[in-house]
Amino acid sequence: MKLEFKNSLSIKLLRIVLLCALIVGGVLGCAQIVFDAYITRQTVTEDANRILNMFRDPSTQALYSLDKEMAMQVVEGLFQDSAVHKASIGPPNEAVLAEKNRPLLDTSSRWLTDLILGKERTFTTSLVGANQEYYGDLSITFDTATYGQSFLTNAGALMLSGLLRALLMSLVLYLVYHWLLTKPLSNIIQHLTRINPDHPSEHLIPLLKGHENNELGLWVNTANQLLISIERNTHLRHEAENSLLRMAQYDFLTGLPNRQQLQTQLSKILVDASRSQRRVAVLCVGLDDFKGINEQFGYQTGDQLLQALTDRIRAHSGSLGALARLGGDQFALVQAYIEQPYESAELAQYILDDLEAPFSIEQQNIRLRATIGITLFPEDGDTSEQLLQKAEQTMTLAKNRSRGRYQFYIASVDREMRRRRELEKDLRDALACNQLYLAYQPQIRYSDHRVVGVEALLRWHHPEHGLIAPDLFIPLAEANGSIIAIGEWVLDQACSQLREWHDQGFTELRMAVNLSTVQLHHSELPRVVNNLLQVYRLPPGSLELEVTETSLMEDITTAAQHLLSLRRSGALIAIDDFGTGYSSLSYLKSLPLDKIKIDKSFVQDLIDDDDDTTIVRAIIQLGKSLGMQVIAEGVETLEQEAYVISEGCHEGQGYLYSKPLSARELSAYLKQAQRNSAPNTSV
Repeated sequence: MKLEFKNSLSIKLLRIVLLCALIVGGVLGCAQIVFDAYITRQTVTEDANRILNMFRDPSTQALYSLDKEMAMQVVEGLFQDSAVHKASIGPPNEAVLAEKNRPLLDTSSRWLTDLILGKERTFTTSLVGANQEYYGDLSITFDTATYGQSFLTNAGALMLSGLLRALLMSLVLYLVYHWLLTKPLSNIIQHLTRINPDHPSEHLIPLLKGHENNELGLWVNTANQLLISIERNTHLRHEAENSLLRMAQYDFLTGLPNRQQLQTQLSKILVDASRSQRRVAVLCVGLDDFKGINEQFGYQTGDQLLQALTDRIRAHSGSLGALARLGGDQFALVQAYIEQPYESAELAQYILDDLEAPFSIEQQNIRLRATIGITLFPEDGDTSEQLLQKAEQTMTLAKNRSRGRYQFYIASVDREMRRRRELEKDLRDALACNQLYLAYQPQIRYSDHRVVGVEALLRWHHPEHGLIAPDLFIPLAEANGSIIAIGEWVLDQACSQLREWHDQGFTELRMAVNLSTVQLHHSELPRVVNNLLQVYRLPPGSLELEVTETSLMEDITTAAQHLLSLRRSGALIAIDDFGTGYSSLSYLKSLPLDKIKIDKSFVQDLIDDDDDTTIVRAIIQLGKSLGMQVIAEGVETLEQEAYVISEGCHEGQGYLYSKPLSARELSAYLKQAQRNSAPNTSV
């Protein structure tokens, strides 16, 4: 198919550009002419003022002396300028002393210039004597025809040059457009005609030389990609259908998945959780008395409130596997892959706490309250339908009992979570109420079976519940941030007690203190340790800080910096529970570690479990090869002791030697151990 020349883009562009250029040239020319007219009028005024200034003094002298002959000479002098049409000199309200006029010039263009410049223009100046006495006026009238002819000549030249420039620019643009666009497009059209509609990707359009990196090159690449993608049209159509189906699975008001979509998402989460043997929590959030809010503020406000609530709940999206609106005033949250039920209890409490802040809707502060029902996978059900149904039932049951709270489907779990929350609250006051204390467990050096160290163990005696296990309250302290203050107290108490034992003569004794993950990454820890060592005058190597593998791997760069600072202050660094985390030679070599502590879980079964035996042997050999001390934790029998000694373990700790003791009891233990090692009195 051949394109007619008159219909080509180049010709159309030429017409458009030519028309636009003529219009623009005309407009600009007219603007220049208007400006020239303004300049010409200014020139007339300037020339008239110049002439008046030139003849003011002789005119004043002639009028002062009433010398008509002199006045006439002045007038004759004024008429030397061809533009002067009329001139007069005379006193006020009396006959003129001298005057003269001549006819206006008769030009063919006068009808036009008179419209622009005026037919004639009169200018007058006052004639004043030396004593500022007013004598009369000098008046001249200019004929504008001379200026008009010059103005028309310039205007014609401007208009003509503007149009010629516009025509030339149009021609240049046409040629450029034809060369850069029309001609390449014609080549592209020829290639397009060769494309096979059934197999469009067989004949791709070649890149035009010189246009590889401009819009035409981009167009050709895009067109080729389009040709290739056409063959995937069926697949794309299916995707479009799926997209329409997806639109039907989301709530219109909040944009959240609806119940059907939530069940699909939850089913996938449950499959993954079952494979990885992890828990999943489903939280059903039901607003309390939302019907009353609709009746009080209106349904439009209620809809805005639901949208605002959705945005607030989305703030927890980092801990959510799915979020959906079940309908009305009910929402569902899925917390995927949790370890313990308390994680879902914390999330539920965060949501309830968030609702304490009012929502600002149309300059009205509206408070919401909610009740949350919680179900757990796999304890409460193994399908999405069961978990959702039970979560809704639990939420409804909780509303009937007491609103503004969360409740688990299983009563025992609910009681456990509430007890955990109460403990977390009580823990904040435990330090101030002197409920925390330290127990000490001795560490034995195997080369001579002497006590060379003690480990400080934190204990909490609750006034109602008695002793609380560290495995329970330490994570609580880390979660609520109180571990920093508690950890500094433990370090202070341990250093103070060590100073007391050193003063009693046990100068070789060292103190081991566990550091939590939060403490290790606290920027003030090195300063605190350094200050305590100085305050209690403890020699280098007398304080041993134990860190876990997990705490090191969370941020190994920061941990390494803190450990180096602690080493510089004189503290020893031991890695606790070794073998239970992410053991690797690379980080063991890069970190400033002094001691490896074998976890008690390996020591307890090493006699009966070949795997544990192999692990213990490997850890001891690893520590020795890296030049580190190795201590076995949890030694309870002579057989265990004999094995770790035979493998080269340096130290041991466990119930075989002593259970954790109070400071007073351990003092007696140290003295007894000293007596048993007599006549050598050193420890």
